Amino acid sequence: MPPTLASLVHHSALKLTVRAGRDRLDVPVRWAHASELADPVPYMEGGELLLITALKLDAEDPEAMRRYVKRLAGAGVVGLGFAVGVHYEDVPAALVDAAEQEGLPLLEVPRRTPFLAISKAVSAAIAADQYRAVTDGFAAQRELTRRALADGPEGLLAALAAQVDGWAALYDASGEVVAAAPEWAGRRAARLTADVRRLRERPAPASAVVGGTEPGGDTDRVELHSIGTSRRPRAALAVGTAAPLGTAERYALHSAVALLTLTTERSRSLHAAEQRIGTAVLGMLLAGEPDHARTVAGDLYGALLDAPFRLVVAEPVPAGGEPPGALAEVVEAAAARAGEAVLVVPQGERLVVLAADGGAAVAACTEYAAALEAGRTVPDAPAGGDEEAWVAGLSAPSGPIGASAAYKQAEQALSVARRRGRICVEHERLAAGSVLPLLADDAVRAFADGLLRALRDHDATGRGDLVASLRAWLSRHGQWDAAAADLGVHRHTLRYRMRRVEEILGRSLDDPDVRMELWLALKATAAH
Repeated sequence: MPPTLASLVHHSALKLTVRAGRDRLDVPVRWAHASELADPVPYMEGGELLLITALKLDAEDPEAMRRYVKRLAGAGVVGLGFAVGVHYEDVPAALVDAAEQEGLPLLEVPRRTPFLAISKAVSAAIAADQYRAVTDGFAAQRELTRRALADGPEGLLAALAAQVDGWAALYDASGEVVAAAPEWAGRRAARLTADVRRLRERPAPASAVVGGTEPGGDTDRVELHSIGTSRRPRAALAVGTAAPLGTAERYALHSAVALLTLTTERSRSLHAAEQRIGTAVLGMLLAGEPDHARTVAGDLYGALLDAPFRLVVAEPVPAGGEPPGALAEVVEAAAARAGEAVLVVPQGERLVVLAADGGAAVAACTEYAAALEAGRTVPDAPAGGDEEAWVAGLSAPSGPIGASAAYKQAEQALSVARRRGRICVEHERLAAGSVLPLLADDAVRAFADGLLRALRDHDATGRGDLVASLRAWLSRHGQWDAAAADLGVHRHTLRYRMRRVEEILGRSLDDPDVRMELWLALKATAAH
């Protein structure tokens, strides 16, 4: 512990006597400073024991002493040492009364005790405290390292919580609690998820101090620290204590941050190696070599190939950027929490995800896209400007043999997502829906307008109603009587009009491809 006024009073060699403020002697003393200035406050930092002989003070003037003591207390001076037998044989009553009134401890210093002895005692006590703190810090570092090697992050958190006499929690990249010590701390740490996500918006390394209040009324001081050396931290550490950390506790905290950073960077290297294996597995699947892919996948990705999976193909918006890192973090975090494997492979600007059908990673991808389209906050995604714009296509469930077809499905869905202005489109939804929404494309409408322009120009001169007649005839599958009845004309009139359509377009209506193109053109331009 740092020296206190009480420890100085009990120092047998100093012979100090308490004359006022006896109930406030447990205050730590940062330094002992002698000054005979009438106003030493401008030179005080707070926490000092001020030593005086009252050379330039009228220590017997009650009003002057009230002002003097009040100013000292306001500056954070923790105590006043008055030397007797120099200018005053005893501590003046006016000073004693002023100190008692202000609650400032007043110590009588006998003539045979030099101020230098008090300064040396304070300095020695501070040095001893710092030495103990450093020694305890090294011991804590050794213990934290031992627990981290033996029990991983969970053991490290338990040792850290014991060192700081509080609790500790580790968060993943999304701000979710992945470990806490003691066990009850997980509930308290979960309430700080929003603070952890805000911490990620700041350049690493970043830290913050927040307060958390339990429903029962317990309040703790919580320090948050980012973990990792990259621009986007991959984890965060929270430490909750009842009071600010001391020197030894801060050594322990910094050691924990360093150890967790090393663990994170090691995990990143392993992740890169796993990604290289994943790239090889995906390449073999798309090349039609499922047996080789299964051999390479081994225990790492083998489970993914034993059950139906889906492929996600995502690209940045606008094109030409980096693969969507935010999406990768979301699906990887979801898979990690669910304990399921997921294969995430960058391909140029694309990101390809192979994940279990019905699993947490696929659900996280679709929920992320839905939240972005709705303008909602996405919990697992990077906050602020780190959240990239992207589009994605999701294949139908598949197996290793159909991986290439699934990849094409994801590409087709991705193309539709771009045309429709959607973030994510599922291939199954395309098959279950209608082809007509696909006609809402500028290129399709331009083709339709060009195909029908000659007929519309003909109708604009008042020489017939060829477009309406064509629509009626196609809708009745070429049935003359039914189509003529819909138009309210004779069937011979309708036959004449259809011959005019063929003449103007230079195409035969007996060709099913022509009929199909004309019908789609009519549908594409129906709203225009």
